Amino acid sequence: MSAAVLDGKAVAARVRDEVRAGVARVAERGIVPGLAVVLVGGDPASQVYVRHKHTAAGEVGVASFDHRLPEATTQAELLDLVRALGDDPRVHGILVQLPLPPHIDPIPVLDAIPPEKDVDGFHPDNIGRLAQSRPRFIAATPKGCMRLLAESGVDLPGAHAVVVGRSNIVGRPMALLLTNAHATVTVCHSKTRDLPAEVARADVLVAAIGRARAIRGEWIKPGAVVIDVGMNRGEDGKLCGDVDYAGAALRASAITPVPGGVGPMTIACLLENTLAAAERSKG
Repeated sequence: MSAAVLDGKAVAARVRDEVRAGVARVAERGIVPGLAVVLVGGDPASQVYVRHKHTAAGEVGVASFDHRLPEATTQAELLDLVRALGDDPRVHGILVQLPLPPHIDPIPVLDAIPPEKDVDGFHPDNIGRLAQSRPRFIAATPKGCMRLLAESGVDLPGAHAVVVGRSNIVGRPMALLLTNAHATVTVCHSKTRDLPAEVARADVLVAAIGRARAIRGEWIKPGAVVIDVGMNRGEDGKLCGDVDYAGAALRASAITPVPGGVGPMTIACLLENTLAAAERSKG
């Protein structure tokens, strides 16, 4: 078996086209969707992500507001900025780039984002709504994963889905989305006793643990669909995912590449959320 490649770049391009059309539609009502991105410090990976987000926003007509703060920014200063953005009518979506410097607690910062502007979907109000199957905003990476699963044609109701990783950013919301789609969901983590056995039962596998090629190809159930959220540097210095792609592709029916899989979907779905926030702001 040779797995079909789930091309995140191609699907993300379609999502951006949909957002571009939506931006033109709301422009007729005098609305320009606005996204504010806040970056604290000089983390190189975060700088790349933020640059890509601003570029993508400009390509679809979303106004972007770039706030870059020095590493020494205090928690109080960051909270003041977030609250000011919450009051700014030009800003429909607020994203605080993670990770923050060690001296800043991210929880009160993310909690300070108004839920109706929380396009990252991290606010407790939005997570709670997702848990009740009535979401407002869905975290962009899990949302992108669900779109890729839809594109793969996988029949989720009744399927056994395994999510490896339980972070608030990917693992937990991903498990909720799959549950809401009527899959039977297992969440694995660092305390899971027999990870290979759990992975081997998965009709759908979502890997989000941040360890290069930690999930071996021979663990994959033949015919499974594999969504690899990981973005790591392997020992050879090349970008790779959490799954051993070469081995998994011999057994899976469909798989996302790294890079070019989930990554482009995250930014596209962030823009989709920003458009939705702008539409909601005017009823």
